[in-house]
Amino acid sequence: MSRDRAAPPLSEFLQYLASHEQTEQSLPALTVLSTELNVSVASLREQLEVARALGLVEVRPRIGIRRQPYSFFPSVRQSLRYSLALDKGHFIAFADLRRHIETAYWHEAVKLLTPEDHAALKVLVARAWEKLRGSPIEIPHPEHRELHLIIYRRLNNPFVEGLLHAYWDAYETVGLNFFTDYKYLTEVWTYHQKMVDAICEDDIEAGFQALTDHTDLINQLISSAK
Repeated sequence: MSRDRAAPPLSEFLQYLASHEQTEQSLPALTVLSTELNVSVASLREQLEVARALGLVEVRPRIGIRRQPYSFFPSVRQSLRYSLALDKGHFIAFADLRRHIETAYWHEAVKLLTPEDHAALKVLVARAWEKLRGSPIEIPHPEHRELHLIIYRRLNNPFVEGLLHAYWDAYETVGLNFFTDYKYLTEVWTYHQKMVDAICEDDIEAGFQALTDHTDLINQLISSAK
């Protein structure tokens, strides 16, 4: 008969971070923390490396150890990159997760956007068309990434934000930002234009339809890039 197991506790270093107010001051040296926490310096050094990998602290010469604002992205990125190293096909599953996240949060996210956000989205669309219609043609990947992230940035949800940032990191890892099918790109940005126009006109449902039609194209992109 199985028994429930308690979740493993945080390391002493992570517990210290979680229980102390964040300031701009550097954290005490490991030798000081070792005495305060009653943990060896060697153990703390290992725990510090874990915290760095999770993006919770940074360590700089002459500055020392500084805590960073919490972000879910670094931990997801590490795991996802390992997953893609095992099998790039895992990107398809993660892309499906991202699609569900964007559609689930669309209505809430769009209602929170400000006039400044609307203006930024218009600029991105205009810049993308300039690249696509220029000579030589440029792939508007930075605009693609930024447009989607702007739409969801007002949610104030670090987990949604972290997963969406991880998606774009994975998108670049598998090389989709270099894909050059012009027909696909113009079709994608036609949908982006519809999304942004609908957002600015407060037609949330029309924007949602453009989003769902647009995200269906990812399967076409992945199939063509194989």
